[in-house]
Amino acid sequence: MDNRQVMLITGTRKGIGEFLARYYVQKGFFVIGCSRGKAEYELADYRHFSVDITDGKAVKDMFFEIRKTHKRLDVLINNAGIASMNHILLTPLKTVCNVLNTNVSGTFLFCREAAKMMQKHKFGRIVNFSTVATPLKLEGEAVYAASKAAVVSLTQILARELAEFGITINAVGPTPVKTDLIRSVPKEKMERLLARQAIPRFGTFEDIANVIDFFIKKESEFVTGQNIYLGGV
Repeated sequence: MDNRQVMLITGTRKGIGEFLARYYVQKGFFVIGCSRGKAEYELADYRHFSVDITDGKAVKDMFFEIRKTHKRLDVLINNAGIASMNHILLTPLKTVCNVLNTNVSGTFLFCREAAKMMQKHKFGRIVNFSTVATPLKLEGEAVYAASKAAVVSLTQILARELAEFGITINAVGPTPVKTDLIRSVPKEKMERLLARQAIPRFGTFEDIANVIDFFIKKESEFVTGQNIYLGGV
């Protein structure tokens, strides 16, 4: 019988999600990834689902397949998210709804469905993604920062609701990382942002994985409801 831990990561088509998928496969996990589109890579011990994380039926169908095939889920990493970098006067309501639906509703949906599987084994690790845009109160990112503030609150409350099942849930808040998410941000604005950090540099994929490694360790069973912002914010 295959006793490897099973990990689910959202948003694995590229960027941080793709890095984490490759990283945790190398660490011996069987990794399940998902994104709206197909992944352009293949890995041993990796399976990809094309799923919109806000589509309740599609998400439930995916979890049914995971349950049927693997009979367990040990770790969930809610990496998928979208940002809006506009002044409030230039932000359409449709954009607000899309950001909140993806970042908050999508995270909630995966936490709920993962917890249903994890509670049967009295063990689970969930890691959500927040952002330094929230504590830095970044102009032009009101909706994105607000959505991630909601994720932090969700994380803290679910930590209390899920603790009795042996499930911990924490969050990591990256500083800007060189991905598509920040490609359109003017260089001068990015430099001002980095200067507000105690350690004024871009974050790396490895910085993020380091925090996730800590949160998902078996020995971290007494750590839950926490949010770690990177860069000394």
